[in-house]
Amino acid sequence: QVQLVESGGGLVQAGASLRLSCAASGRSFSTYGVGWFRQAPGKEREFVAAITSNNNAYYGAFMKGRFTITRHNAKNTVYLQMDRLNHEDTAVYYCAAKHEDGLWRSSGMYDYWGQGTQVTVSS
Repeated sequence: QVQLVESGGGLVQAGASLRLSCAASGRSFSTYGVGWFRQAPGKEREFVAAITSNNNAYYGAFMKGRFTITRHNAKNTVYLQMDRLNHEDTAVYYCAAKHEDGLWRSSGMYDYWGQGTQVTVSS
């Protein structure tokens, strides 16, 4: 069993940066595929980024180079660095993990989810 806890969200102005963290319990987390998703009010959950155990990454099309996903396996933590934030990035951001390593873009593929962290960008 893996538990995921996101942190780092908050209220920022457009153009600012935030770094989200996803801290995991469980000895095998370093071998899991991990992803970030987001969900804005009234919208479907959207893929943001995914990372493999050896730091191969894949991003959603809207990222346009503004977001970076990384992981620190010794700390059982995955990060999402978000730069040049804009109002459209306002959402609850979720971390997810899958037993099988890989770059998983579909939310239905993941086995574990965190509770989410709110990111609000004022225009």
